[in-house]
Amino acid sequence: MLSYTEQPNAVRRLMRFTLEWLNRLKGVDVIFFFIVMLLKQLWFNKLIHVPNMDMDGYDTVVAIGTLALVTFWTFWLPTRGRIIALIALNLLLSFIMYADLIYYRYFQDFISVPVLLQANQVDSLGESIGTLMHAKDFLLGVDWLLIIPFGVYVIWKGRLDLRKDSNGYGYGYSSPRRTPLWRKAVIRIAVSAAIFAIGMSMSIGNVNEAKKTWALGLFDGNWWNVSLYNVTGIVGFHGYDVYRYAKLHWIDSEQASAEETAEAMAWTEARGDKRQSLESDPTFGEYKGSNVIVVQMEAFQNFMIGKSIGGQEITPNLNKLVKESAYFSQFYHQTAQGRTSDADFLSNCSLQPMMSGSVFIQYPNHQYNCMTSTLKDNGYATAAFHAYEGGFWNRNTMYANMGYDTFYSKKNYDMDEPLGWSLGDNSFFRQSVDLMAKEEQQPFYSFLITLSSHYPFTLPESEQKLNVGELDGTIMGDYLQAVHYVDASIGTFIDRLKAEGLWNNTIVAFYGDHDNSIRDWSLFETFLGQPLNDLQREMILKQVPFIVHLPDGKYAGTHTNVGGQLDVTPTILHLLGISTADMTLLGQPLLTSQPQSKLVVQRSGAFTDGTVYYMPSGDAVAENGKCWNIAANKLGDVQKCLGAVEDARTELSMSDQIVQHDLIASFRAAAVEASAGGGTATAVSTSGAGR
Repeated sequence: MLSYTEQPNAVRRLMRFTLEWLNRLKGVDVIFFFIVMLLKQLWFNKLIHVPNMDMDGYDTVVAIGTLALVTFWTFWLPTRGRIIALIALNLLLSFIMYADLIYYRYFQDFISVPVLLQANQVDSLGESIGTLMHAKDFLLGVDWLLIIPFGVYVIWKGRLDLRKDSNGYGYGYSSPRRTPLWRKAVIRIAVSAAIFAIGMSMSIGNVNEAKKTWALGLFDGNWWNVSLYNVTGIVGFHGYDVYRYAKLHWIDSEQASAEETAEAMAWTEARGDKRQSLESDPTFGEYKGSNVIVVQMEAFQNFMIGKSIGGQEITPNLNKLVKESAYFSQFYHQTAQGRTSDADFLSNCSLQPMMSGSVFIQYPNHQYNCMTSTLKDNGYATAAFHAYEGGFWNRNTMYANMGYDTFYSKKNYDMDEPLGWSLGDNSFFRQSVDLMAKEEQQPFYSFLITLSSHYPFTLPESEQKLNVGELDGTIMGDYLQAVHYVDASIGTFIDRLKAEGLWNNTIVAFYGDHDNSIRDWSLFETFLGQPLNDLQREMILKQVPFIVHLPDGKYAGTHTNVGGQLDVTPTILHLLGISTADMTLLGQPLLTSQPQSKLVVQRSGAFTDGTVYYMPSGDAVAENGKCWNIAANKLGDVQKCLGAVEDARTELSMSDQIVQHDLIASFRAAAVEASAGGGTATAVSTSGAGR
């Protein structure tokens, strides 16, 4: 130990001097922390450089507020404890920002709790990490060169030096008068409480105000972590992310009882039994071993098919394809708040979406029987293609769990045709086929998501090929132009598949993901040339095309049996001869020799069997709903719909239990247990397990 007469070296004297003054000037260390961390957040924002998300006055206030919430408790501690805590917080927050920066450069998203729980996504960076690191990034940690040695000094020598200072051994300074412990405690509690209150007002208060105005609905949809960051700041985002995960999985989470699990298992087994009964149909396995390409078309609605304007067909290529394919004219999207991600989940995993938010965001690590993993288990190479940010809708995490071998996102495409939100669909299809053609393994499953017909449907004038007449300059006119452009891109896509020799050995399916978000019904009436009642409006909003082209062109024509996005996976797996009897899926095959009756249930509780369409009332009283006769296009007796109301509610309830309580994992565990015990397993098999 250093004696009091021994003179410390210059570095030690400087550190001791700094510590003594931090001890005397209470709170200066916290002010330094705020300044340094605020500068780091400004630098972080500059490094990620998200368009239209530069930090402004609002962001600075929120950032200061979140720092206050992170540090208020440090005032409970004595000087040494507070300094050590602030240094630890600096190291932690700096590391988080740096990790987010590297992750963002690869995935265009920030690290979240589900990502941490699915480590293979982070591991996928692999050798790429070196290429993602830039020299200027290290400014996020340049202060570590000072604070780490100082922290070591404070831990090992600080107590002794502060004791000397308090005994009058400081560098010429007299010892301050001791403050009673009770007064210290009162002051510390009061100061920390004040900082906490200020932090709450500056951060959560401002965020809550934003949620009512320019960020309205953002925290309900949670569609992209980067959008949340734009409201909360990087420190606030991670705080909200932990809260969001805890609320979903711990605070509001209730384990399903044994009775509820058994009931859900029996209900899904009944669905499986119905699908199994169709395996004797001639269509089962008729296209065994075929490649599969599924295209999810952005905001593509059924009322566009076969229509013309100004003497031009709006969708000439799809109109031609409809004649050569199985076209389902009473096919409904079943999406809710998750919109595009809901359509993806419904069509690939055959479960209902959540009423609020998105399964992709809320439950990305739960187990599902998705078509992707099922095909992968049956020897298929699997890939998803979408020329947008990989982190949008949490696709990076969800797609890994669904079983995709590869996810080609915006970073994998050459932006040679910037259009709308991202890459024009014409280039997107061309580059996607280039990637498919490089894939030597067959059979393969490719899932493509288009983007050019996304709201607000803005196209350059050179791509506006239609004469939309009086709709020119309206959102509907822009929508027609966008749909026509996408249709032309699909035509080129089909020609390319034929040229690559893929058209005749591949099941190629197209479906619309959701409606176009246009709510000015006068525009629809102008386009369609007739007034629209409530049923017709609902049909326009909910019906999307579903077109399945088979390698030999068989079953071509219009199929009027009712269906929904839940039925996409069962339909394709049925044609491939892959049994879904033991899978937890809600849909059923639509393409069979004899059309099957079924109920298409909307998340709102609305439903149709193809003959009636039930619209629930706002008070949830079944008898107060409306029962429309589809053929007559008029309201009918509500009693004709009431018999199916409970069936629709049961489907929604069972699906919610399966998703929220991760019951597929429970079903599998029960199957393993039954098998080990020598009994007959009645739960689902491990085929198509989530990854």
